[in-house]
Amino acid sequence: MLLGCIADDFTGATDLANNLVRGGMRTVQTVGVPSKPLGDDIDAVVVALKSRTIPAAEAVAQSLAALKWLQLHDCKQIYFKICSTFDSTPAGNIGPVTEALMRALGCDFTIACPAFPEAGRTVFKGHLFVGDVPLNESGMRDHPLTPMRDANLVRVLQAQMQGKAGLIDYTDVARGPDAIRARIAALKAAGVKVAIADAVSNADLMHLGRALKDMPLVTAGSGVAIGLPQNFALTGAAATALPRSTGYRAIVSGSCSVATHTQVAHFVRHGGAARAIDPVKLAASASEVEQALAWAKPLLPAGPVLLYSTATPAAVQAIQSQLGAGRAGQLIENALATIARGLVDAGVDQLVVAGGETSGAVVQALGIEALRIGLQIDPGVPWTLSLGARPIALALKSGNFGGEDFFVKAFQVLQ
Repeated sequence: MLLGCIADDFTGATDLANNLVRGGMRTVQTVGVPSKPLGDDIDAVVVALKSRTIPAAEAVAQSLAALKWLQLHDCKQIYFKICSTFDSTPAGNIGPVTEALMRALGCDFTIACPAFPEAGRTVFKGHLFVGDVPLNESGMRDHPLTPMRDANLVRVLQAQMQGKAGLIDYTDVARGPDAIRARIAALKAAGVKVAIADAVSNADLMHLGRALKDMPLVTAGSGVAIGLPQNFALTGAAATALPRSTGYRAIVSGSCSVATHTQVAHFVRHGGAARAIDPVKLAASASEVEQALAWAKPLLPAGPVLLYSTATPAAVQAIQSQLGAGRAGQLIENALATIARGLVDAGVDQLVVAGGETSGAVVQALGIEALRIGLQIDPGVPWTLSLGARPIALALKSGNFGGEDFFVKAFQVLQ
């Protein structure tokens, strides 16, 4: 294997794998550390963890376990995949995990770059922009678990690190790989351990990719992966081919991001069959999930159907104040995972899942251990195919990703 990746959530893992496939790397995404061989026709493995919002010590332990497996399979470079909106708190988890991986690899320097311009994530002068606004003015300001109130990533990262954080400025990135390497040498001489890297275009990502060729560890969002395949001798074998799926279609959405809220509204506005899942009703009655499945099953032949807990920030705050944030989130995760399993049992083999936490819960509920990565739907979101006795086509969408028509477009791409 050429590239070994550790992702801090499921949709982020798929996002990364998608960019590697686009670069010609035959890629498999695993659900947690693999328990069985994956085959020989693989250039890159992305180990998907659910470590973004757990306590930092647990995130470090899980990441080191994934690293150990990747090292046993002689991966030439390690990639720690973080969120494109740098989701974290002053306690972690990006800084602690990065430093733990550096120690395990004997690595004295790495970069951290969440930029993915195709998805509207750019970094300039160390500040992260979501579309045209700074991170702290975007919808991430009110994220229920990791509210991002500061766009200065050097400052955000430094609060999580024991070592020193720095910056590879756009002026160096734009001048190409040699200038980036020179800046890295100067930062290392100044005692910097991890540097935020600016990037506002795919050309910048390609420059970074070439400059990072010999770096043992790369910490980044999925965008930097666009620039890495050029560093490896690839076979040229087709990387995106998946068998065609012909079963029922469904969508399960637990994300409350602005993008997903717009996608749900678009689907409903255009006549899609949709049912909201209310956490308050879930808390009051165990039959709410059964009722949702009873509603959905007769509609599957004409599908797709959508079952969602997506809500506005005000509605989310009201629910959290009534149930508690932790309990509300767990109720939704468990319910949507059970619903997804029920839909698959009813004949669904084309399933879109929106939201990182929701995707993780659904994949675990379905007992899926690995996914082959296929065609891209929108930047950062490909179709995947589960590896196992009964293949299921899955699109695992980060809450912030995808155009307004994503829920409709996804099934069109698969056909």
